[in-house]
This record gives sequence, C-alpha cells and structure tokens, in this order.
Amino acid sequence: MKEKKVVVVLPAYNAEKTLEKTVSEIPKDYVDEIILVDDGSLDNTYKIAKKLKLTAYKHKTNKGYGANQKTCYKLALAHNADIIIMLHPDYQYDPKVIKYFVEIIQDGYFDIMLGTRIRSRQEAIQSGMPIYKYFANRILTFIENILSGQNLSEWHTGYRAFRKKVLQTIPFEKNSDDFVFDTQILFQAVERGFRIGELSIPARYLPESSSINFKRSIIYAVLTLKTAVLYFLRSLVTQNKYEPKTK
Repeated sequence: MKEKKVVVVLPAYNAEKTLEKTVSEIPKDYVDEIILVDDGSLDNTYKIAKKLKLTAYKHKTNKGYGANQKTCYKLALAHNADIIIMLHPDYQYDPKVIKYFVEIIQDGYFDIMLGTRIRSRQEAIQSGMPIYKYFANRILTFIENILSGQNLSEWHTGYRAFRKKVLQTIPFEKNSDDFVFDTQILFQAVERGFRIGELSIPARYLPESSSINFKRSIIYAVLTLKTAVLYFLRSLVTQNKYEPKTK
C-alpha cells in the first residue's frame, strides 16, 4: 500500500502528440499529483496539460532540458512530495513501471531508482535505439562506473525516481541547464552516499519521441566525461566527506 505522497513530474517540450497517451498509462492509484513543466513549447502541450487537469507550469522561453528539470523538482518539493518520479512525456518510457519504483523506494531499498533501457544489445536496438547511441551509452556508462565505483547498466536513462531527501540535499540548481544535468545529478547523489537501484524497462523510439541530434550528442558525451573525471579527482581528496543519507 502506498504510504507517501508521490508526484510525477513531466519535463515537456513540444509533446502534444504523446502527452495524453503517456498520462493515460500512469498508475493513478500510486500517484497523487502530476506536474508538467512546458519549456516554451511551440505547440499545444500546455493547453493539453490543462485539459487533462495536470498541475501545469510554462516557461515563457525555452530554457533547456536541465532547467526544465530544476523547475520540476522545485515544484514537486514545494507540493510536499515524498517520492518524485521524472518521466518524459514523449511515451518513450513505460509509465506503468512507476508502481515498482514507488514500492522499492517506499520500502527503503534505494534512494534513487533508474529505469534502464539496456538489458541486452538486441532488445535495445530492436526497440529503435540508434546503434551509435547504444555503443556511446555503453562506453560512457563503463567509464562512469569505473570512476564512480558504481555498477549501473545505464547512466543515461531519462526515467528516474527520487526519495525527497535526495533532492533536498544535493545542489541540483547549480547544474547545467542542458542535457548533462542528468549526469551531474547522479554524480552528486553518489558523492553524498545515496543508494541507486535500477530496473530493466521496455522503451520505444517513436518518430514523435524527443531525441538530441548527433552534434549535441557529441557535446553531451564530452561534458559527461568531464563530469565523471572531476568527480573522480574530488573523490581522491574528499573520501568519507559525506555520510550516507538513507531516510
């Protein structure tokens, strides 16, 4: 049985084609509130969100994926969320997995849950993940695991759940407003001793699903490696600085 307030946040940009379908599959008996932040969309994303009776907020201009998440998390905390789940509204990730995230975090096993798209190479590629993104993901994840001491199957999923204490503790507002925000927030969590778990989930790549192009993927990879190396260098001189925070 759900005991804590669960809020799903949807960082949205031009999601009018997939928003309603995504919301319809969110398990309402596990979720108390859905907050959508429209990052200056040029379509009807915000209007559809209001029609669906979501808690909707709109940036006047496009601020970036990381900036969108910052607003999402600040709003969720302001609404007294105990568990915050970040789900892309482009229908790439299966919303029904939310109930498992909630139960695992609520039962105290982990502070953060990730939905990994990579259980096997065949499944990832058959789901529509571009081959170059698959291999880039595997290489970056391998390096990030080595430098962080973690053993995650994927660092780059956009499907994440957080215990409230995580977002109250880490300085996520200092992170990039761009896509590398996802990498930075996980290293911040590792640095502070939070426990990260993961579940293999089905994912789908549809024509209307959001995705960064090859050039921005290269920039993201470079910034991800920079983040990982800086964490590793800090860890050499700040070992045991943070005590694990599990509640």
